[in-house]
Amino acid sequence: MTDTRRPSQSQDALAPLEPRAIGTPLQRLDGRAKVTGTATYAYEHALSDPAYVYPLQAAVARGRVVAIDAAPAEALDGVLAVLTHHNAARLADTGDAELAVLQSDEVAFRGQFIGAVIAESPETARHAASLVDVVYEQQLHDTELRTDHPGLYKPEKVNPVFPADTGEGDPDAALAAAHVTVDATYRTPMEHNNPMEPHTCVAVWETDTHDGAAPRLTLYDSTQWAHGVRRTLAPLFGLEPERVRVIAPHVGGGFGSKGLPHAHNVLAGLAAQLIAGRPVKLALTRQQMFCLAGHRTPTVQRVRLAAGADGRLTAICHDVIEQTSRFKEFAEQTAVPTRMMYAAPHRRTSHRLAALDVPVPSWMRAPGEAPGFFATEVAMDELALACGLDPIELRVRNEPTTDPESGKPWSGRHLIKCLRTGADRFGWQRRGEPGTRREGDWLVGLGVASSTYPFYGGPGSVAEIERRGDGRYAVRIAAVDLGTGAWTALTQIAADALDCTIAAVDLQIGDSDLPAATVAGGSAGTNSWGSTVVAAARAFRAEHGDDAAAGARTRSEMPANPDLKRFALHSFGAQFAEVRVNADTGEIRVPRMLGVFAPGRVINPRTARSQFIGGMTMGLSMALFEESVFDHGTGHVVNHDFAQYHIPTSADVCDIDATWLDEPDPHANPMGAKGIGEIGIVGSPAAVVNAVHNATGIRVRDLPVTPDKLLRS
Repeated sequence: MTDTRRPSQSQDALAPLEPRAIGTPLQRLDGRAKVTGTATYAYEHALSDPAYVYPLQAAVARGRVVAIDAAPAEALDGVLAVLTHHNAARLADTGDAELAVLQSDEVAFRGQFIGAVIAESPETARHAASLVDVVYEQQLHDTELRTDHPGLYKPEKVNPVFPADTGEGDPDAALAAAHVTVDATYRTPMEHNNPMEPHTCVAVWETDTHDGAAPRLTLYDSTQWAHGVRRTLAPLFGLEPERVRVIAPHVGGGFGSKGLPHAHNVLAGLAAQLIAGRPVKLALTRQQMFCLAGHRTPTVQRVRLAAGADGRLTAICHDVIEQTSRFKEFAEQTAVPTRMMYAAPHRRTSHRLAALDVPVPSWMRAPGEAPGFFATEVAMDELALACGLDPIELRVRNEPTTDPESGKPWSGRHLIKCLRTGADRFGWQRRGEPGTRREGDWLVGLGVASSTYPFYGGPGSVAEIERRGDGRYAVRIAAVDLGTGAWTALTQIAADALDCTIAAVDLQIGDSDLPAATVAGGSAGTNSWGSTVVAAARAFRAEHGDDAAAGARTRSEMPANPDLKRFALHSFGAQFAEVRVNADTGEIRVPRMLGVFAPGRVINPRTARSQFIGGMTMGLSMALFEESVFDHGTGHVVNHDFAQYHIPTSADVCDIDATWLDEPDPHANPMGAKGIGEIGIVGSPAAVVNAVHNATGIRVRDLPVTPDKLLRS
């Protein structure tokens, strides 16, 4: 039997923090700066005499550059240089193929950087780039993900460190003996992160350091991880990490695409190196982001469920095929959440990759969980229908008492309460049999899905507290706020940890010269940074007392959390959707959505609600709109702008609401908070798709659900 008691420690670093500022709906502290236009984003930093970079991109999907004629561009007034693999500096480390920019003549995918124009204005740089003539040796390319692809292989791990395959019991025998089975294949398309602020990097090389030290590289970057960019780029340019500074006080969205540095960061550094001493500004266009900033891999997922007559699962199998790039592997953890969600004695999951001539996939909000849970939760809806059970009741009957994968007790699950609470609020009792509810020309249906997201966050962050001469406290940590509310939430946490007012906290974030912070991703930011700030505040009080002198200063790392080894920590939720489908045209409308979540304590209800609703809207977008259409003949995404890559607007969902259970998790951290950034999207697509089936009786298993699929059926 597992011992769930926490060790008794008088100065437990995880001791609960008494909430005073925490839990209040404080307005965004950075809100006024953003709405008045005074918040400085990467491209907007006022730097003396900047130059501008416009990339040259490969026009073939695979091959090599045979010749580049840059003379017409170089002759243009205002052009400073044309950068190619011939004159680019040699990088000290080319182990990461995505970042080995302009180091050879090879072309691995269409849209890859093959050069850049540096000019006095962005308009001149763009025009000059159009004058550069490139000759290629084109090679046969392969860009199509197929279930019968001859090169399918098992990766060593899936993001970040999960085993590719898992198995327990005898699923095949359980499927053969089952009273009820579901065996269906679900597909999700390639999708692209589209933050409002494009990927941007401004680079400055300082070669005259006056101290005989190595050059210093400063990057004003739109990133979710200042220290991650520094740590990655420093060895590429042969620098010690402290010789690279990354500044990111405000970031206009990322959704995972800005969690890791990409090729544009290296290109900006190389361009600045070529004209050392002048800043260079590089901002990707919307179209360029579709091949240079990562994407969510398309997936083909076979889900098999076996159940008894009572609906209780006896077997779960989830097998995934997805793509990676030929030149760099990224394996999304699509089947991983299926391993822990529902109880079943026989279980199997697998991941197989096809290495293709495409840009490298990367993180996109709730990687793995978002596409994987679409398949799992639609399959559960199909199983409920086959068993003659209400979909909520089916999920209740398959609620595990402990984590099915690890066997650990839950730190707090509360999924059933989320489902029951949501059903009461949403009017679930009005749900009819599939295809039976009609109001005029509209078929009406209700759908539900569960959602979950793991609790991430560990060591790697450091915070510094200093008592200032004006009586305020400087709180320093290199966290990044990509619009999620970190400026506000961390100030609230610091105020409670220091037992002072909000006004007495001077939070300093968004700069790699500050103490290290982990990535703003994986719903881990508030946990990791907040826990570190609390630890630093407690260490400050222990060292300097309640009446610290001006200049008193303390640093502390994020403390280890022993409960992570003893409990299974996840956020959970229930998603509900009402869908109306026009019986004649197949037009789909979503008048209502509701999410009920169990994320531990909510630090700021105002910003948390925005996060939940934003995630749910992104899930709606995944269900009905988003699809990157890949032309396999030319090797690129053809609908690479907002005119053709469709996302929802405010008119696409009339009433969207999010609420949560007030149940702090004492095993997570001193705040009792888990994570909210990703769970809003998880389950949302499945709820919409399940509602479409309830409205029409038509089961669509390939996202997005478009009118033609309903009419064709």
